[in-house]
Amino acid sequence: MRRHIIRMGNTPLKLILPLTIISFAAVTKYWYTLPVDAPDTMCWGFPFPYVCEGWHTSLSLKIFVVEFFADFLTYLLFWSVVYWGINRMGIKIVVNKVVITVLWVFAGLVVSGSGIIAANPDNLFYLKRSFEMEVMETGFQFIWQQTPRPDYYRYHPESKNE
Repeated sequence: MRRHIIRMGNTPLKLILPLTIISFAAVTKYWYTLPVDAPDTMCWGFPFPYVCEGWHTSLSLKIFVVEFFADFLTYLLFWSVVYWGINRMGIKIVVNKVVITVLWVFAGLVVSGSGIIAANPDNLFYLKRSFEMEVMETGFQFIWQQTPRPDYYRYHPESKNE
């Protein structure tokens, strides 16, 4: 009896998954928001904010699981469409094993670093965002860029003490 062994050979998943992980961490959108009954807050995520500053202590985060998975699936869908779009044009994508290995190592480092940040005991995990917020400003950024924190008084000049 002949057994069929499933190998990852040249499957698109070997290329799409690490590109998804790397781009998910490297490119994001910041949201300067004013939640109801809370201080002004910076949130991050595209197309939905899936992480924001914690309000109970410094260096803590609030992480929203449903929004996180929706964002991750958006990036995965983007890279899948790009891959199959190129394939449909008749261009066969063949990537060197060294490039695939480097992408997987880099994606592993990204996941490890994100895991270390998420393991902070001060972080709060929620299934879904439980508060309404007014979006004051948004913009895109790369992970290595400093997040610009807009001036609160630009949006609420009545609060400024002169």
